[in-house]
Amino acid sequence: MRRLNRKKALNFVKEMDAFPKVPESYVETTASGGTVSVLAFTAMALLAFFEFFVYRDTWMKYEYEVDKDFTSKLRINIDITVAMRCQFVGADVLDLAETMVASDGLQYEPVIFELSPQQRLWHRTLLLIQNHLREEHSLQDVLFRNIMKGAPTALPPREDDPTQPLNACRIHGHLYVNKVAGNFHITVGKAIPHPRGHAHLAALVSHETYNFSHRIDHLSFGEEIPGILNPLDGTEKVSADHNQMFQYFITIVPTKLQTYKVSADTHQYSVTERERVINHAAGSHGVSGIFMKYDISSLMVKVTEQHMPFWQFLVRLCGIIGGIFSTTGMLHGLVGFCVDVVCCRFKLGVYKPKSVSRSCCFFSVLHFGIFLN
Repeated sequence: MRRLNRKKALNFVKEMDAFPKVPESYVETTASGGTVSVLAFTAMALLAFFEFFVYRDTWMKYEYEVDKDFTSKLRINIDITVAMRCQFVGADVLDLAETMVASDGLQYEPVIFELSPQQRLWHRTLLLIQNHLREEHSLQDVLFRNIMKGAPTALPPREDDPTQPLNACRIHGHLYVNKVAGNFHITVGKAIPHPRGHAHLAALVSHETYNFSHRIDHLSFGEEIPGILNPLDGTEKVSADHNQMFQYFITIVPTKLQTYKVSADTHQYSVTERERVINHAAGSHGVSGIFMKYDISSLMVKVTEQHMPFWQFLVRLCGIIGGIFSTTGMLHGLVGFCVDVVCCRFKLGVYKPKSVSRSCCFFSVLHFGIFLN
């Protein structure tokens, strides 16, 4: 009884077979079918090869949310060279709450303002990359995905041994400030604490020595990540007058970066620039120096690197193979049917009765219908 039930179940499964096998004796191979098969297999291989590269590729997903972290400190990474001696200039930060941040984390290094040939080549390359980034914003995704492969953004050391005097001051290091709007500035004289305001000792410095020509080798906010270029990196300004003010208005956007290589909390920023000559007689008031006024956005950007799931890759691969196989089979059957119809009418239409021609065409139609089934 059990054997009978098993046999019935096996017969039922056989009847449900959607892929019936045709005996080899009933299968006829043709040169046209072989040619179509070779073309189909070639197309499948090429498309599957390209699909594999699409599967390996990644893209960046951008999400926006409100930044709820207002208690942590904001790190400012600075590397600026000013064409004045270090004893004549001072740098510090004054935030919106009138809190002066000490510049203990900054170092003042006497250097030569003019770059060496190797440094000038590096600087030109950096400016070229910055121009491409301004024109093609999608290149930033490439930088995010290849962070650790990126070249260091710091100015390389001089390869020569100059004999000319050190006429500039390189101010580099980092500061920690409150997450409120503030003003980082470099002006004449060292900053001194004052109970009623903010002051610099500028009385002992002659106006003839004022020269705020500067080069920003690096300026970033948050965690410093190698390979990331910032909008002001490589900026170089030459002062046309002793009493000149350079202003940079910066909007900082907190950014959480999550890639397969690095995870970091950093900040992006946009900037607008303005410069003018201080002339009190003409109504242009102010203080000579370099002023970077920054404000922090309340929105945070989450940048996440995403990858195609493996199951989606398999589905697309099956679609390629099945689609090409079905399409080439239908085209081959349609072309064969048309050829059979034309050949029947050409060979039998003149020399044979109409009944013979009709029967031949009927068999051609029957052959095409069997192929489609």
